[in-house]
Amino acid sequence: MTDDTSEAAAAAAQPPARSVLVVTGMAGAGRSTVSNALEDLGWYVVDNLPPQMLRPLLDLASHSDQRLSRIAVVVDVRGGQLLTELGDAARHDGDGPQLRLLFLEANDAALVRRFEAVRRPHPLQGGGTILDGITAERAMTAAVREQSDIIIDTSELNIHQLATTINELFADDETPGVRVTITSFGFKYGVPTDADMVADARFLPNPFWVPELRPLTGKDAAVRDYVLGQPGALDFVERYAEALRPVLAGYQRENKSHATIAIGCTGGKHRSVAVVERIADLIAAQPGVAVSIKHRDLGRE
Repeated sequence: MTDDTSEAAAAAAQPPARSVLVVTGMAGAGRSTVSNALEDLGWYVVDNLPPQMLRPLLDLASHSDQRLSRIAVVVDVRGGQLLTELGDAARHDGDGPQLRLLFLEANDAALVRRFEAVRRPHPLQGGGTILDGITAERAMTAAVREQSDIIIDTSELNIHQLATTINELFADDETPGVRVTITSFGFKYGVPTDADMVADARFLPNPFWVPELRPLTGKDAAVRDYVLGQPGALDFVERYAEALRPVLAGYQRENKSHATIAIGCTGGKHRSVAVVERIADLIAAQPGVAVSIKHRDLGRE
C-alpha cells in the first residue's frame, strides 16, 4: 500500500451519509477482491456499470433509503468512455452523494506474473505481449490515477492482505468483523452441510422423555431450565463460548466474514435449541461479532 493510503487517505475513505465509490485501476490489481470486501462491509456493489448510467446512479443514491447509502461502482478498461468522464462526475454539485475514486495499481512484474498465473491475456494487449497491454492501460488510466482520492499499490499484497486494507479503510464502527449464524439441528435429519463447526448436545438428558416437556421446545422456559440445569450443561456452554473467542477473533483477522456454528441433538427440538439460545447470547457479547440464530428442524414432527 502506498503513502496515499496514510492517515489522510483513511480520512478520505470514511464515507459520508450517502457515498458512491468508484473502484478502478489496473487490470489484475485486485478489483474483484476489493469488490468482495466491500460487499462484506455492506456496500451495494455494481460491476462494469455502463458509462451513461453513472449520473443516474448518483441521482438514485441521492434519493434512496439507507439500504443504498453506500454504493461502489467497479470499472475496468472495458468501461471505455467512463474512464474519461470520471473527472466530470466527481465534480458533483449540490447535496447529493459524494463520488470518491479508489485506484488500484501494481508494478509491471506483479501484473505480468498474475496474468501468466491465470493464463489469460491482458484486455489491451491485442496481438502484442502482456507488457504491451499493461503499458497501454497505464497511459489510458494516468489521468484518473492523478485525480483519485485513494491509491493502493497491491504489488506486495495477497488477496487477504488487500481485503484487510479495504476493511481498515471502509469499515465503520457498526460493521461487524464476522457474522455468525448459530443453528440448532437434529442429527437424525443430517448435519448442516454449510456448518464450519459442529457440537453435540446429546450428552444431556433428553426432555423428549419427560411427558410434560415433550410438546414444548428449547425456546420454552421449562425446557430451557431443564436442559441447562443438568450436570455439565452450563459448564459446556460457557467453555464452548470461550473456546470460540479466539476462533472468531482469528476469523476477523483473516477476513472470514461469515461463520456457521451448528449444535445438534437427536431431533433438533429441545436440547440443541436451548443450548443455541444460550451460547448465542455469550457469543454476541464478543467485540466485532454479529449473531443470528436459526433453528433448522424446530418445525419437524
